[in-house]
Amino acid sequence: MAEEKAVAQNTEGEVPDFAAMPDPIQFSDAAVDAVKGLLDEEKKKNPDVNLMLRIFVQGGGCSGFQYGFEFVEKAEDDDTRIVKGDVTFLVDSMSYQYLVGASVDFKDDLDGKQFVIKNPNATTTCGCGSSFNV
Repeated sequence: MAEEKAVAQNTEGEVPDFAAMPDPIQFSDAAVDAVKGLLDEEKKKNPDVNLMLRIFVQGGGCSGFQYGFEFVEKAEDDDTRIVKGDVTFLVDSMSYQYLVGASVDFKDDLDGKQFVIKNPNATTTCGCGSSFNV
C-alpha cells in the first residue's frame, strides 16, 4: 500500500501555492542593497566567508523588547530563511512571532544610516526606534 502524503488544502480542496505567498517579513530594496554592501565589505576581508543577516528580538530597551542584527555563517534548525537577491535573512522561531508582518527598510538621512523596522505587532515604540512592546 502506498504511503499517503499530507498536503495543505484550503476549504475548496485547492492546494495553495506557498511560493506565491508574500514573505512573512518584507525587506525594501534599500534594505537589501545596504546588507549587500555590508556583505561585500566582509567578502573583501575574507573571500571564503558566506554570511547571512540574522534579525532577532531580545528583551531590553526602554519598551521591553529590542531589535538586533548580526551576521552569521550558519543557520539554526528553527530559523526561517528569507532570500532576496543575493542576501539571505534569518529569523529564529522566537523572534518570528514578534516580526511576522513587519517591514524592514534602510534610511540614509540627516539622522544617519540605519535600518528601520515597521512592526504592526508593536503596541508601543520608543523614540530611538529600536525598542518596542507588544
